[in-house]
Amino acid sequence: MATLLWLIAVVLVISGIYVILARRDILWGIVLIVIGFLVGPGGVSIFHP
Repeated sequence: MATLLWLIAVVLVISGIYVILARRDILWGIVLIVIGFLVGPGGVSIFHP
């Protein structure tokens, strides 16, 4: 489960960086990066109390 969460978090963060750099949409990029950090298994996670 931790590996799956890690992969989802990586995809979200990379897509957030892509949105910021390629599409110049800073708000959506920041939202995707923050969601990636919240889903990730390390640090803060919405799935662990």
